[in-house]
Amino acid sequence: MSQDLTEHTLDSRQVYDGAMLKVYRDQVRLPDGREGVREYVRHPGAVVVIAILPDGRLLFERQFRYGPGKVFLEFPAGKIDPGEPIEQTAIRELREETGHEADAWEHLGTMHPCIGYSDERIEIFLARGLRHVGARLDEEEFLEVTALSLDAAMAAVWQGELTDAKTLAALVWARRVFERGF
Repeated sequence: MSQDLTEHTLDSRQVYDGAMLKVYRDQVRLPDGREGVREYVRHPGAVVVIAILPDGRLLFERQFRYGPGKVFLEFPAGKIDPGEPIEQTAIRELREETGHEADAWEHLGTMHPCIGYSDERIEIFLARGLRHVGARLDEEEFLEVTALSLDAAMAAVWQGELTDAKTLAALVWARRVFERGF
């Protein structure tokens, strides 16, 4: 029989209210009955899209990320708007960022990129039957769209050029898609 590892909230206080992120400091009861403190970030959730072009290459973006202060190679992704169905977020983000629409969509799974300090979840989608219709970037968004084969993307991982966690997790799913014949 498994041990109960659940922690129970005794008190929760929001200590920061940002435009996207909310930071909380909670008092919790630990599984052994003692009390502890947990600080964490509430995040609205996001999607990441594995978009496969008709020639089998995958769509990627190069985008500067302010926190780490560098340009990252990553799959198209974006924040879920309040009340927005996750598939609509995926459709919207692929169109806005890459200028592509897809004939076929499939939800592959969910990942949690920062479980030690955030409740963020990222929904992983597969988009096939792509056609270019023109990008509509957000006002403060600057990025470069590129296409890579799965092998080239994996080479970028092993060379340390692709380090984004959501893209790394989605590449596991992409490999499975290709092994089954996309």
